[in-house]
Amino acid sequence: MAAGQIGHGVPPSLSAKVTGSFAYLTIRDRMPTILTKAIDTIHRNKNKFFEEYGEEGINAEKQAISLLSKLRNEVQTDKPLLELMDGLSDTESWNQYMQRQQSQLGDQELVSWFKSPWLYVECYMYRRIQEAIWLNPPINNFDVFNEGKTQSFFESQQAVMALCTYLGDIQKSMEKLSENQMSEYFNKLLQVSLWGNKCDLSISAGQENSQKASPIDSLNSLQSFILVNDSNMVWLTLNSSRRLQGSRKKTADRVDIVLDNAGFELVTDLVLADFLVSSGLARHIHFHGKCFPWFVSDVTANDFQWTIRQTMAANHKWMSKSGYQWQSYLSEGIWSYHDHPFWTQPHEFCDMAADAPDLYATLQEADLVLFKGDLNYRKLTGDRDWGHTVDFCTALRGFEPAPLCSLRTLKANVQVGLQPGQGEKLSTQDPSWMTNGKYAVIQFHGPKLE
Repeated sequence: MAAGQIGHGVPPSLSAKVTGSFAYLTIRDRMPTILTKAIDTIHRNKNKFFEEYGEEGINAEKQAISLLSKLRNEVQTDKPLLELMDGLSDTESWNQYMQRQQSQLGDQELVSWFKSPWLYVECYMYRRIQEAIWLNPPINNFDVFNEGKTQSFFESQQAVMALCTYLGDIQKSMEKLSENQMSEYFNKLLQVSLWGNKCDLSISAGQENSQKASPIDSLNSLQSFILVNDSNMVWLTLNSSRRLQGSRKKTADRVDIVLDNAGFELVTDLVLADFLVSSGLARHIHFHGKCFPWFVSDVTANDFQWTIRQTMAANHKWMSKSGYQWQSYLSEGIWSYHDHPFWTQPHEFCDMAADAPDLYATLQEADLVLFKGDLNYRKLTGDRDWGHTVDFCTALRGFEPAPLCSLRTLKANVQVGLQPGQGEKLSTQDPSWMTNGKYAVIQFHGPKLE
């Protein structure tokens, strides 16, 4: 690895330069498939566009499909990346980022799909999808991924009902719970939120991937697949304010959750957030989502509100009760939803303090930040070729706005913080352990607790 390392022992970014690597297969196979599905979705909505907008809708549909078909061809033939032309508020920063990538390559070659960092080109593809839609009013607010997200939610109804019922049962006896019982419930709901991340539509290139069974029932059998489990550190962080300010303050003031997927995973996050508030472990929850449709199934403001409305409208006592409770948390300001352009940019999180100082300052106000999912983990670690035993703190490269924890099922070739020999053993037992979504981490970094 040493030959390719850049400055101070920081390894190079993962890219598709290595034929057969997971990055290579993603760009060669998965990304064109996602674009094909997006094209198909727009085409299938042709009649709807015509009904709503007449000929203008049909012309917009054709133009958007033409731009996405061109994009698919660029990916498949490893064309140089193009500057964005849509003039949105983030266009300039995207184009500057491309220039930054080009200056790292020098004059020898142009920034292109298979030669540039995988994290960058994958993010760039989703931004180009947004451009293709945005440039074509009146369909410029169309979410090409909405059908899949909606389907994932409805196909997980049994699991959602089971989870809301479980939460209701805990809340009925909340007053009587001992510290140990509270900690046990917290750990279970943290793990439910962790495994909710298995339902990821970008990894399955948009194929159906929902949660059918009760998530609580499967926790024991999944325990051995958690490669790093720092949940005790997360619990201590939530409780540390007690010792700091005596027994009067028994709660973390604010927990931030940086969301990943809509559908079932979002419900697991809402249930965890409800538990944190109703148990008194946290006073406020800030949810962070995406400004526009991203990585097939990521949560937008629209998905967030829609999910709560659907939960309220459910014909199931505990599910609708949960939905009404969540709506009241929002209207009372106990919960709040936020988005920021930085979450839909290709930057590693160690760039946040310089490139999005306002967002960094916001996260610094939290007592704990939970980062959901694989893409957030890739951005936390810079999606670089780190050795498996490298410390999580080292891979964060100075990103520490607040105590933070990654809840992630593994779907990409980066994993740090393992024990010596653990990675090698896994590679022998299960060669695709880093990418098949079977394994997970609850990985914490924060100031040392006294």
